[in-house]
Amino acid sequence: MSEWEKLIPRPKSKFLRVKCPKCGNEQIIFSHAVNKVKCKVCGAELAEPSGGKAIIKGEIVSVLD
Repeated sequence: MSEWEKLIPRPKSKFLRVKCPKCGNEQIIFSHAVNKVKCKVCGAELAEPSGGKAIIKGEIVSVLD
């Protein structure tokens, strides 16, 4: 780890590609969501806020940097 990486912290939040458990639709959501995130196709809940990291209800397909 270089000296600059120690001085400048990286954010811990990321964008996630999540698969809906009901219809299989893939949607990109924020890992630290503040509001409830619903599927745009069927309306199922994908993420619930918890004061920090959101509780992800669907399957995480990939993490986007």
